[in-house]
Amino acid sequence: MSAPIMATKFYIPASRPQAVLRPRLTERLSKGLYRKFTLISAPAGYGKTTLVCEWLRHCDRPAAWLSLDEGDSELIRFLTCMISALQTIEANMGAGVLAAFQTPQLPPIELLLTALLNEIAAVPTPFILVLDDYHAVNSKPVDDAVFYLLDHLPAQMHLVMTTREDPRIPLARLRARDQMTEIRVADMRFTLSESGHFLNRMMGLELSTDTIASLESRTEGWVAGLQLAAISIQGDRDADRLLPSFTGNHHFVLDYLVEEVLQRQPEAVQTFLLQTSILDRLCGPLCDGVVLDPAVSGQTTLIDLERRNVFVIPLDNERRWYRYHHLFADLLRKRLQTIVDGSDIAELHKRASDWYENHEFEEEAFRHAVASNDIDRAARLLEGKGIPLHLRGAAGISLNWLATLPVAELDARPALWVMYGSALLIAGKLTGVEHKLQAAEAALSGAVQDVRVKDLIGLIAATRATLASLVLTSHPDGAERNLQIAEAGMQNGELDDKTEELVGLIAPASDAEASGNQEIEKVIVQSRRALAYLRPENIPVRTAAAWMLGVACQRRGDYAAAREAYNEVISNSLMVGHPLMAVMAMIGQGQIDEAEDRTGSAADCYQAALRLGGDLPLPALREAQFGLERVRNREKKGSLVEPLSQREIELLALIAKGLSNREIGEKLFLALDTVKGHNRRIFEKLQVQRRTEAIARAREWNLFPNTRKPH
Repeated sequence: MSAPIMATKFYIPASRPQAVLRPRLTERLSKGLYRKFTLISAPAGYGKTTLVCEWLRHCDRPAAWLSLDEGDSELIRFLTCMISALQTIEANMGAGVLAAFQTPQLPPIELLLTALLNEIAAVPTPFILVLDDYHAVNSKPVDDAVFYLLDHLPAQMHLVMTTREDPRIPLARLRARDQMTEIRVADMRFTLSESGHFLNRMMGLELSTDTIASLESRTEGWVAGLQLAAISIQGDRDADRLLPSFTGNHHFVLDYLVEEVLQRQPEAVQTFLLQTSILDRLCGPLCDGVVLDPAVSGQTTLIDLERRNVFVIPLDNERRWYRYHHLFADLLRKRLQTIVDGSDIAELHKRASDWYENHEFEEEAFRHAVASNDIDRAARLLEGKGIPLHLRGAAGISLNWLATLPVAELDARPALWVMYGSALLIAGKLTGVEHKLQAAEAALSGAVQDVRVKDLIGLIAATRATLASLVLTSHPDGAERNLQIAEAGMQNGELDDKTEELVGLIAPASDAEASGNQEIEKVIVQSRRALAYLRPENIPVRTAAAWMLGVACQRRGDYAAAREAYNEVISNSLMVGHPLMAVMAMIGQGQIDEAEDRTGSAADCYQAALRLGGDLPLPALREAQFGLERVRNREKKGSLVEPLSQREIELLALIAKGLSNREIGEKLFLALDTVKGHNRRIFEKLQVQRRTEAIARAREWNLFPNTRKPH
């Protein structure tokens, strides 16, 4: 379940009617379309976005647009936004990949990207995707995903990126292959002619050629500096008074000009600009909710600011959403901090949080609650309405905030300890989870077990069940060491969300010896505790707990309990329209039927899983296909006096690899006599006398195909 994405992220900003035409650059952009990638890299205020918008207006290709911000640094959030942007070109593009994001068994990212690339290749008309303000995304996994897309990009799509700094992808490789068009700060600087057009025609000034040349030289063609200068000049037409200030460090120049601009606005507008500078995006009602001045209409003020070129950029065609120019916003915030008390700024953030929450933008509400230092409010928003925020793609920002809180604040709010442990798990920081869970239990000690407290107890149990599931393949004495190794591996991977790695570590647990692995019992106990305490409507966590319970019971051989757990998984998943967990549970049921030699029922389960999974890029579907082939082969051969058990098939596969009885016993944690007993039963069922005959018969009957064995 993902947090809502603001539709304004996908609007191509409207071109200004009097925008400076820059044919020298737009022609380069058009000529570079035969390449895969266009990089427009320059500092703030050089007109990167404006250039792309002007080019797209005259380009004959359809374009998708994505405006990026800091909140898009999580890989899954970024990919979700990118696919949503692509769906403005083709409505159903990437639908299967988006569905895959809703399951704990997240397929490998490269597999998902490959599925998306195949859909891009099928688009009949070439198109452009623009990633605007890519510098806001600070994430190596996102960089890696973008480069993977570029490395395999079909000819149907051309990627354009605007950024203040170079992305961390192998640009040299793209450059050497002639796959990239580059436009950099030297290209973006306004020429004397462009500066004159901008100052005199767009900004309505009547400056001499010498004055224009002086401004162009002092600003080094930096359009933001020119615009700030022009706004100041518009007030009294005194360009000669302004020119001497354009010397030295640009930061000092900007500080001076912002004060000049602000002082020339009516007092109510100055207040509006400063107070709304805390917002990344603005709309009339949101501004009204922050400013709380009935005499000032947010929508009217935004329209007027845009009309007067006061650094307001519309984000949609209806002029409902805007943003301030990034540099202007930074300077307004700096000014706000120097003249307004910190408690008053906190109150502005609280008002923004209120508005966002009332309009169901919970992640934005949480961010402003954190900025307001309102711990109670941030804690409530983090818990979410039934589903914690960190389970909806916000684990990173959740952990960053939780790490700043003193122990006393966490003890006063036990739910935060629980969220802390769960968020650490999602982030792959496994060894720190149990300490947080113990702190949560200590803080909850003596609390009345109402619905909310019981739900927290359930989440603690579900988190512990996951930890235990991660070490199912280890001897009990090595559990802590297993967690350390797993954590080290995941942190080396540098992924933000570790769900994919977590599921990957749990999945190989089918090799555990049921009778000797105490961790299986821990999984079962904690999963059942989670299901007993979690609220019925907490479906994502309940479904994960039921899946782990089913897998653990299946490992132990308690097939009745496994079926019951898998039934809850299927029911929950289908109820909320997320079929992927249901697919995995159906496969588990098929494996149980197969182990019990109910080949017809097993085939039905595998076929149902394949139908429900459809074309989704889900690795588990391979197991369904392999399982279906196994049971069909078994029905076709029908030559066994008695079918081999899953353990016997597993042991037979090790015999085929040439392992001795002692080596098999060490690998499977079985006594030597137990291995010999298995051998005798295998030989009897296959009607053979020696190992070589058993191997030949098994291959003839396809008893151990070259696939991962069923659970």
